Amino acid sequence: MKQLTKFILFYFFFANNLSAQTRSNPEKKIDSLFSTYNSKTAGVAVGVVKDGKLIFKKGYGTANLEYDIAITPKTIFNVGSVSKQFTTFSIYLLEKQGKISLDDDVRKYIPELPIYEKTITIKHLCSHTSGLKDQWSLLTLAGWRMDDVITHEQVMKIITKHKELNFAPGSQFKYSNSGFSLLTEIVKRVSGKSFSAFAKENIFDPLGMENTLIYDDNEKIVKNRAYSYGSEDGLYIKRNLNSSSIGPTNVYTTVEDLSKWTANFENPKVGDADFINHFNEKSTLDNGEPAILSVRDGETIYHAKGQFTRNYKGLNLYNHTGSDAGFKSYLGRFPDNKLSIILLSNDENFASYNAGLDIAEFYLSDQFKKRAPIAEPEKKAEEKPKYVPTKMLKDFEGQFQNTDLSSLFTLKVIDGKLTMTHSRLSDVVLTEVEKDKFTGLMTFAVEVTFERNKKGEMTGLNITNFGATKVKFIKLK
Repeated sequence: MKQLTKFILFYFFFANNLSAQTRSNPEKKIDSLFSTYNSKTAGVAVGVVKDGKLIFKKGYGTANLEYDIAITPKTIFNVGSVSKQFTTFSIYLLEKQGKISLDDDVRKYIPELPIYEKTITIKHLCSHTSGLKDQWSLLTLAGWRMDDVITHEQVMKIITKHKELNFAPGSQFKYSNSGFSLLTEIVKRVSGKSFSAFAKENIFDPLGMENTLIYDDNEKIVKNRAYSYGSEDGLYIKRNLNSSSIGPTNVYTTVEDLSKWTANFENPKVGDADFINHFNEKSTLDNGEPAILSVRDGETIYHAKGQFTRNYKGLNLYNHTGSDAGFKSYLGRFPDNKLSIILLSNDENFASYNAGLDIAEFYLSDQFKKRAPIAEPEKKAEEKPKYVPTKMLKDFEGQFQNTDLSSLFTLKVIDGKLTMTHSRLSDVVLTEVEKDKFTGLMTFAVEVTFERNKKGEMTGLNITNFGATKVKFIKLK
């Protein structure tokens, strides 16, 4: 009986001790976080860097579902918008070399750009304050699909042809990929080398990032790359990515190589401490106010050179996510704690931002401050009179053209619904929400507002989506 009692006590001691170890073991928590990924699913590669060393690296799920190739720390992913910090870093290297000034007029290097009412500077491009309409927004309105072959040359043409801005340069912050395409063109024209060659020579090679490249040719073979996937009716489907647009996206890399990139912020091999501090500074508007993305959980999120920075639960954080086709990524740095988290995924449903902060909790929970509950002010529901849609939908029919985009939309009532058609896009059913204002989905959510002359006749329409405000289309007679 005594032996049995001893065994039971030992068992409970062992089980409790094992449970405590599991709770305090961040590696096992990461395994648990990604336990649903397996040989039948897409997945994620994870890297955790502490004091400049990659202390955890592991792959979960499958890099290629057609050939059953597993994800490893050496798997190469498109990191989407995480690419932007490499683009701005390259610009800052040119500034350090004395070859450009951030206050230079962009047209000094790209004179084919339109002459705008106010000068756009290189600084504006780096900080999403240029007012340029977003390239993906414009391409969509021009009839492009996001899985089309999209080259840097084609992107440059659509940016340089479009004359209207969203707002006066330097007056607002609004996320725009277009500025980062222009930055790579500046690197090319100033350095005399392709952006790919410049980044390799000045960043990737010095840091030993042997499996990192700028994907500027959509026909290039990349060994060990992952392919991206979405899902439909519970089954995985391919998310084809044929873009070779560079600057805002298309850095291909691994968690192992990104660990070397994050280490450079702590012990610089490229640049020095002053350079890194300069690069990490918050972006500003022309009036000196900081460029703000949003306020989340009571904390202000600022922009800083292809990154976002905030005080997260009492700790300084620099991070950015990426999304392109089915690729998702997260790169987060807690500089004061010398901890970085890297997540690269080929699953379009992967919530990279949330997963990145979950992993941060595994390592920093004892240093995070608990947030006090944020009292939200009571919002009184505005009683708006219910809008009664017009029965005269045929008034909105016609052909509407934007010559800058070489794009023509035909609006027609089909089965009692106002429908927008384009020769290269799926039909868009519009829903009336206010007088002369409709909403719909054209790759991105859009708002369509019609214009009339003094006689009440339809003369044109404006389309607004996430990155382009009031793109004008004139009604053809």
